[in-house]
Amino acid sequence: MAISMSSASVPLLKAMLGNLDHFLDKGAAHAEAKKFDPANLLNSRLAPDMLPFARQVLIACDAAKNGVARISGVEAPRFEDNEASFPELKARIRKTIDFLETVPADKLDGTEDKEITFPIGREQTRTMKAEAYLKHWMLPNFFFHVTTAYALLRHNGVELGKADYLAGAKR
Repeated sequence: MAISMSSASVPLLKAMLGNLDHFLDKGAAHAEAKKFDPANLLNSRLAPDMLPFARQVLIACDAAKNGVARISGVEAPRFEDNEASFPELKARIRKTIDFLETVPADKLDGTEDKEITFPIGREQTRTMKAEAYLKHWMLPNFFFHVTTAYALLRHNGVELGKADYLAGAKR
């Protein structure tokens, strides 16, 4: 049996967003235990020209909700992108998961050949078939930002490991 567009997207996105939420719990606990301002983690970067940790979380959420919306034809909710604390970022993840849970599988399944046009940067777009978009753009972009958020916390001393990345709080 072939894998469906819905099974290849929504459950995976929800699981990894749950793991990202778990990273945030560990990051907040680390800042509290070490008695430093959580903004140090929220604003952390690995390089001066990269986006900070908080933006990595926002972009991961946007990649999930906007990607599923583009494929399904369901309108994605708009978020203000003003989250500036661990609790606000956790709420953003929850809103994203809540949206994903509203998208019916039948809106995703059978869309493999649908043309998806999406922004790449501020002034360009790209068009791909939905299956290629899911496998070669949306999911890699989503995982890039989840992994970068993980790496930023790990780099800053938060005790995270492979099990946290793969299973989150479900261990």
